Amino acid sequence: MGPKDVLLNTIGTSDFILKSYMDGLSDSDIKLRPIEGMNSIALQLGHIIVAERMFAEMLRPGVSPALPDGFAEAHSLKEPRGDDSHLLTKDGYMSLLEAQRQATLKILGEIPESELESNQDGKLPPWAPTVAAVLNMVGLHSLNHSSQFVATRRMLKMKVAF
Repeated sequence: MGPKDVLLNTIGTSDFILKSYMDGLSDSDIKLRPIEGMNSIALQLGHIIVAERMFAEMLRPGVSPALPDGFAEAHSLKEPRGDDSHLLTKDGYMSLLEAQRQATLKILGEIPESELESNQDGKLPPWAPTVAAVLNMVGLHSLNHSSQFVATRRMLKMKVAF
């Protein structure tokens, strides 16, 4: 197993977990806030999509599909909106996530292994200082947020996902 295989495994495992947590949730379920101060799954999904787009664009500007107008601002975790009028349906989020994921996987597929340790002439941030670290963040970041989906599932008394 080479380094690209490890990155693909991290992203794939994260996908499996996120999709398992999404299974059985409705459009209204993903808009719930299970406890005061916790963001809804919808807001977190939007944030995951925006962040993955940012990671991909760091590596290959222009590779990512466009997001709907105002999407990034509407899904900011720093200043979340108080109303839910900007939130999409479950299928809407999953479609955007899949489109972005395909762009990210294209980068991983096309990038030479020799470039994985590159810091792109110092352009990458300290928290992901190499191409490999940025690609690894794709899986780790979405895994971090999707683990928070459990609170909503428990509130709804749903079966444990796995």
